[in-house]
Amino acid sequence: MGEEEGASRRPIASRSSSWAIGLSAWLARSGATPNGISLLSVVFAGIGAALIVFTTHPIAMVCAAISVQLRLVCNLLDGMVAIEGGKKTKSGPIYNEFPDRVADSLFLIAAGYACGFGWLGWLSALLAALTAYIRVFGGSVGLAQDFSGVMAKQRRMAVLTAGLLAQSVETLISGSHWSLIVASSVIAAGSLVTCITRTITLAGSLERL
Repeated sequence: MGEEEGASRRPIASRSSSWAIGLSAWLARSGATPNGISLLSVVFAGIGAALIVFTTHPIAMVCAAISVQLRLVCNLLDGMVAIEGGKKTKSGPIYNEFPDRVADSLFLIAAGYACGFGWLGWLSALLAALTAYIRVFGGSVGLAQDFSGVMAKQRRMAVLTAGLLAQSVETLISGSHWSLIVASSVIAAGSLVTCITRTITLAGSLERL
């Protein structure tokens, strides 16, 4: 995530947790910038994607799952450092969106190739980007950004994390990749449904203006 504020800020329960408040305050004091934290999320995504694509070792799948979660931690902390830490910048909206799209694509495309269906990874990445496009488009026409849907970012990453952990176990048992196939399929289908529901909500909101 990034420098989100007001109606454009994604509701995240862990934002009020003591560890997040303490860590974001420490980062703000230490000189870390929200834009730098946003870019760090792409680094974690790149590491995770490399682990997914270039190795089938069970431990690598677990490390990739950890990379997914570290990406989400960065997505949480950059906004907190920006808003609560008072380090919001004018270029923040760029860092709010662009690194997320790159990180999503790295993870999802890698999962597609790892399970033998590269097209499924590309489809998942395209639909994930489209969910964000619809959300941001709503904001561009004066509406509150809509973070709802069965496969918003946190849920996409939760499904991917579960798929990677299941794949680590599956790799020990057999050489199949059903865990990643199922996870990628669920993400693609759920993202499509999210695109549809957000568009319907968007159209209804515009009609009521």
